[in-house]
Amino acid sequence: MTPPTAQARIPRGPALTILCAMQLMIILDGTIVTVALPTIQSGLGFSQSGLSWVVNSYLIAFAGLLLLSGRLGDLIGTKKVFLAGLVVFTAASLVCGLAGSSEMLIAGRFLQGIGAALASAVVLGMIVGLFPEPNEQAKAMGIYSFVSAGGGALGLIAGGVITDTFGWHWVFLINLPIGAVTLLFGLRLLAEQPGLGLKAGADAVGAVLVTAGLSLGVFTISQVSEDKFGAGELSLYGAVSVVLLAGFVWRQATARRPLLALRIFRSKEIVGANIAVVLVFSAGFGFQFLNALYLQRVLGFDSMQTGLAFLPAPLVIGAMSLFFTAKLVARHGTRRVLLTGLLFLGVGLLWLSRAPVDGDYWVHVAPTLVVQGFGMGLTVPAVIMRAMSGARPEDAGLASGLNNTAQQAGAAVGLAVLATVATSHSNSLVADGRPEIQALRDGYSLAFVCAAGFVFVAWLVTFFVLRDAKQPGTATVESVEVTPEAAPTVGHI
Repeated sequence: MTPPTAQARIPRGPALTILCAMQLMIILDGTIVTVALPTIQSGLGFSQSGLSWVVNSYLIAFAGLLLLSGRLGDLIGTKKVFLAGLVVFTAASLVCGLAGSSEMLIAGRFLQGIGAALASAVVLGMIVGLFPEPNEQAKAMGIYSFVSAGGGALGLIAGGVITDTFGWHWVFLINLPIGAVTLLFGLRLLAEQPGLGLKAGADAVGAVLVTAGLSLGVFTISQVSEDKFGAGELSLYGAVSVVLLAGFVWRQATARRPLLALRIFRSKEIVGANIAVVLVFSAGFGFQFLNALYLQRVLGFDSMQTGLAFLPAPLVIGAMSLFFTAKLVARHGTRRVLLTGLLFLGVGLLWLSRAPVDGDYWVHVAPTLVVQGFGMGLTVPAVIMRAMSGARPEDAGLASGLNNTAQQAGAAVGLAVLATVATSHSNSLVADGRPEIQALRDGYSLAFVCAAGFVFVAWLVTFFVLRDAKQPGTATVESVEVTPEAAPTVGHI
């Protein structure tokens, strides 16, 4: 933590602007890429399941390195880790923008995920350091959340404009000037925060095991619909993935300074809430990816139209998250709000699954996005509050790291599963003589039903596992004060 005398000299407004600029880059990158996916597929020759790696390579690096990045912030200082993440993310954006092959783009996206993990793991803690007073901190977190929500909507519009006007390469190259300016001011205005020193130790082995295991698992799932590997090979890859993840668990149980202390799983509240987090983010990211393809490949939208078509969801999510959800939670509790939000989200996904080949956007798509946005705006803040409420005060940071990892890992695995479901079903229908556009629609429809299934499983977990009553040794879930490290980034979905 920065000493009080130094804290007073920090221009806190400009410093907050720098931190929010990095968050804006991350949010913009996610939504801009979603809109550009069909154009990228045509330009670099991705298969439908292979296209998911444009998103998944980023999510895997992000999920696998969040815990290690947070530890590095403790060891060498948050400013150094934040600026390192900014540099890596910006340089990786250049690699993506210059990509002439699918392999180069995927590698660049993996590097972007590394940069995003480094910066995201420390940015909220830096805001807390800048604004230690509760009222000021709440205002700062409100600004940060507004940037996240607004960035999601802005990215959808910008993605369409940039892709149609300049080409998909520029959805990545736009990060270069933003990153350069943010780095310039960050070097001057962000406070140095001394760390414990590298001798205190970081579990790099654990980070390698979880990242490798997650990567191989997602790769195995994504290849089910392809003809490159036989069932025996895929089974072997899946088994190796399980062994690597089991090795990560063993490492955490035996390491002197684990990335994820396993004692946190003694809380039924934390386990149940994080299962719900994984399922919700699996459905949310998979839906976002596949709906962009449905709009462009079935309904014939261009990139600009696709970006505008998505807008109802992030706008409603932002409005609910910023202005209504906290009040509803205070009045009715996280469990009731979460159960309500999950129902709306699941119904919205089922409704979208019925959109026909010749669907009308205003009849078959826009209303479902409003319903899903309403559901997600209730669900995401409530489920994250719930995940944090089961943690003891000394484990708040640990619970936050677990929650962030659950979000990104759920997104990666869910996207791989839903993309594989859509591709496999479409390929099967084409082989049976179904017209391609009808087969595509039916594949996306089945994937939306599966996403709704994820959401309803999360509803069951919430109903049967999470309770309204206070759990022994935990905060009361109806009045929990959420730590800033656990604040949801609503623009991600």
